[in-house]
Amino acid sequence: MSGDIIDFHTHIYPEKIAAKAVASIGEFYNVGMAGGDGTIDGLLESGRRGGIGRFVVFSAAAIPGQVQAINDYIASACCEHSQFTGFGTLHKDMENPLDEIERLIGLGLKGLKFHPDMQRFNIDDEAMMDIYASIEGRLPVIFHTGDYRYSFSHPSRLARVLDNFPKLCVVAAHFGGWSVFDIAYDYFHNRRCFFDVSSSLSFIGTRRAAELIRAYGAERFLFGSDYPMWDPAACLAEFMSLDLSDSERELILRKNAERVIGV
Repeated sequence: MSGDIIDFHTHIYPEKIAAKAVASIGEFYNVGMAGGDGTIDGLLESGRRGGIGRFVVFSAAAIPGQVQAINDYIASACCEHSQFTGFGTLHKDMENPLDEIERLIGLGLKGLKFHPDMQRFNIDDEAMMDIYASIEGRLPVIFHTGDYRYSFSHPSRLARVLDNFPKLCVVAAHFGGWSVFDIAYDYFHNRRCFFDVSSSLSFIGTRRAAELIRAYGAERFLFGSDYPMWDPAACLAEFMSLDLSDSERELILRKNAERVIGV
């Protein structure tokens, strides 16, 4: 399967700001960023080492004024690198977010990424409802979910959105709730959404990770590294150590991602 593997959760930044962006993320999580330098070259190099051939790339806007520049950059990166599928960004406080949705679709971007904790908004904020209504049935959306330090991205908030927008294609990152993995299961096991495995396996442990994948169903999971926080090649090796069948691995490493992005 080498080369067909899709890393569904990667962040990239222009070279001139990559070091600052990576440092900022490390400060937010109080971790050393050992996964890469945040550049396109760094991502591709790790992919070559690990046998990962395709990537979903994005970056979340910390302030409204960054939205258009980020979407332009991600779209440009995808034009230059055929192995990339780009997701755009929005910000709750920006003017005319529905217009930007149409613009980013025109740029060729295939979905949206939100990081409620960094962007400082509740997933179920009333101001987000028009955005969800606009993309429901049109674009998939990946949310950072879970963090014991905050309420913005608590699984309960995403559960309300799923109930109100049943046709919204949602990927709840980090097993549906980083650092609150079992709480996430209580909210999501009987609701329709996908998950990725990024920034989770080392925290959950390989045995519990495989148990959760089986409890939810492997058809709901996507492989992801969270580059540059972690090295994609190392994340893939860790994923391959899980006690899963070849068919389960194929779903998680490729087939489910292709369903989400409409390949």
